[in-house]
Amino acid sequence: MRRSHSIWLIALVALVGLWLWTKRAGDGELRPVDAPPVSAQQAAQVGYPAFLPAEAHAVLDRIANGAAHPYRQDGSVFQNREGRLPQQARGYYREYTVPTPGSDTRGARRIIAGGNPPVEYWYTGDHYGSFRRFTWVPEGSQTQ
Repeated sequence: MRRSHSIWLIALVALVGLWLWTKRAGDGELRPVDAPPVSAQQAAQVGYPAFLPAEAHAVLDRIANGAAHPYRQDGSVFQNREGRLPQQARGYYREYTVPTPGSDTRGARRIIAGGNPPVEYWYTGDHYGSFRRFTWVPEGSQTQ
């Protein structure tokens, strides 16, 4: 009898999780990410945005230096299937894993870099459920 209850509980949790993951706006469309324009001051920002987890710093440094990443999926094309990022040609967005301390898997945290070389960055801590745009210029880079 307990096993039957456990199966139903797991199914319910999975359905609620799926519903939250595919949550839709009132008009039936997926909610786009809020992408405010980037000011000249923001574009000239050097350093790491305060909201990024510390593990993201090394990821950004590897992106900037063209260094190898620890996960084979890193640097692969992010397809933006949910349409939460602004539409771009296929191959414009690349995804990179931000390690989660204590996790046995890649976890849910990612950085999405747009452009080659990257000209825009997005962070998701919930596996593409939401994104936060940020500007980042590697230290030592020249800004105009």
